[in-house]
Amino acid sequence: MNLNHVNLVVKDVDQAVNLFTGFLGFSLITNRNSMMAVLENDTFALVLWGQVLNQEEQVPNYPKNFHIGFYQENEDAVHAVYQKLTAVEGLSFESGPKKIRDTFGFYFYFENLMIEISVNPFKQGDSDL
Repeated sequence: MNLNHVNLVVKDVDQAVNLFTGFLGFSLITNRNSMMAVLENDTFALVLWGQVLNQEEQVPNYPKNFHIGFYQENEDAVHAVYQKLTAVEGLSFESGPKKIRDTFGFYFYFENLMIEISVNPFKQGDSDL
C-alpha cells in the first residue's frame, strides 16, 4: 500500500503553492481559483485545501506537534534548503539547522503548519552525524 495524498488546510492557497513548488520539490497539477490546489512529487500528491472552502475566517490550527517532514540527503542539503527558505516572507523558524533527536535538521512554520526538514535518521551511513 502506498500513500496516495495528504490534505492540508491553509488560509492562502497561492502562497502555499509557491512554497511547496518553489522550495520543497513539488509540481503543480491544478490550482482551482486559489481555493484548492493539487501538487505532486515523486512519491505522493499534496492537496492544499483553502480554509475558505470550510467557510472559516481564521488560519487553520493544527494539533500540537502535528507536522509534515521532508528528508534531505545530508547535512549540506539541509543547510541549502534552510538558506533558501530564510528569504521567504511569512515563514517563521524555531532555530537554524542543528542536531534534533537522532538526526540533523530544523523546523519552520507556514501559517500554523509546522514543517520539518531533516536528514533521514533511518538510513545508515547517509548522515554526517
